Amino acid sequence: MSTRRSFLQNSGTLLSGAVIAPAIHNKAFAYFKNKVMPSDQLNIAAIGLNGQGWSDLSAALKIPGVNVVGLCDVDQNVLDKRMKDLDGKKVDTSRIKQYPDYRKLLENKDIDAVIIGSPDHWHALQMIHACQAGKDVFVEKPVGNSIGECNAMIHAQERYGNIVQAGQWQRSQQHFADAIAYVHSGLLGNIRTVKVWCYLDWKQPNAVKPDAPVPAGVDYQKWLGPATLRPFNPNRFHFTFRWFWDYAGGLMTDWGVHLLDYALMGMKATAPKSIATLGGKFAMPNSAEETPDTLMALYEFENFNMIWDHAIGIGNGNYGKDHGIAFIGTNGTLVLNRNGWEVLEEKKNEHKVMVPFKPKVDNGLDRHLENFVSVIKSRKTADLRCSIQEAAHVAKVAQMGNIAYRSGQKLGWNREAGRFTDEAINKKYLMKEYHNGYQLPKI
Repeated sequence: MSTRRSFLQNSGTLLSGAVIAPAIHNKAFAYFKNKVMPSDQLNIAAIGLNGQGWSDLSAALKIPGVNVVGLCDVDQNVLDKRMKDLDGKKVDTSRIKQYPDYRKLLENKDIDAVIIGSPDHWHALQMIHACQAGKDVFVEKPVGNSIGECNAMIHAQERYGNIVQAGQWQRSQQHFADAIAYVHSGLLGNIRTVKVWCYLDWKQPNAVKPDAPVPAGVDYQKWLGPATLRPFNPNRFHFTFRWFWDYAGGLMTDWGVHLLDYALMGMKATAPKSIATLGGKFAMPNSAEETPDTLMALYEFENFNMIWDHAIGIGNGNYGKDHGIAFIGTNGTLVLNRNGWEVLEEKKNEHKVMVPFKPKVDNGLDRHLENFVSVIKSRKTADLRCSIQEAAHVAKVAQMGNIAYRSGQKLGWNREAGRFTDEAINKKYLMKEYHNGYQLPKI
């Protein structure tokens, strides 16, 4: 263990006790920040800053002793904007180095940990390279853009021993934990079906746009990385990249990994036996997107079924909520989402399990970054709220739904082998094909 890492670990006892308690006030953190020794400071850098990566970095900078020393993005416009944003947060930007290439950032020995907020098709490469460079990693969800990438990311963490947290911040919210504890209590009775849904009325399908010149300041070749070489198109760039198979998996892997995660956790479920889907581009058949705006996926498990249901462009989801998870039991149904949870009792139930709505009580993203920093200092990987192993599990389940949709088949899954029962499906979909000279490192 390096001298610097030893310092960080020695300081972990105080910080871990502070960050795990969700009720601790920001003023208390401010007090501790002034007491953190220089040798105990944690130097972080961020790769990909246009969207969630910036939110992650902002949350990390609220934590005592955390300093940003590096920013990386292939869009100089984004880098310029974030430097101004940091100025506005009273951050000393004179010590922050800017990098157009993340590999150069990883060479910096002063960086202890990196936040990866780049598009999905970059997550596996950047996380594995960061592990090889000795950095601890906070990687955005979905952690991998294919089942094969998820497996490679697990192997890298286990091979190099880094602290790797996935950005599924709902795992750090108290009301989610309380709801799952209620599910595990058995009070709902036998749970036969779990419904998971996401209806996004704020997102409308995009009209087709022509290819265009690459915007000034953007290194488009680096943005593409291992993805198929195509002309620049604004629909395939910032934010909306997630609706194209080259780079992501649509709503199923975007919101799906957050919500399916709690369905699987509540049922203590491993992998499904079979997966079947129905859906398509029904809202706007001629839209620019490749991923479906409407999709239903049925997952068959040993003793229950799980249903995924998504719709883009409308917001009237199940139980009057635009997103959520419903555990449908003999005695009642527990309905959970980012706003809170409740139990709706069956009319004939004699056990009186009704629970009135319990709202959220904390900031999940802030708590999630606090947990990450705490474990960096303690090196107790079991304390991570969302390890790469846990995140890869739900990401693979989400990928199964997409693969069933794209193949147009009902698929069987061999849990022991970690593969579909149809080898033609494995060959075509299990691992993402890499282009432009990129390849995943051999672990």
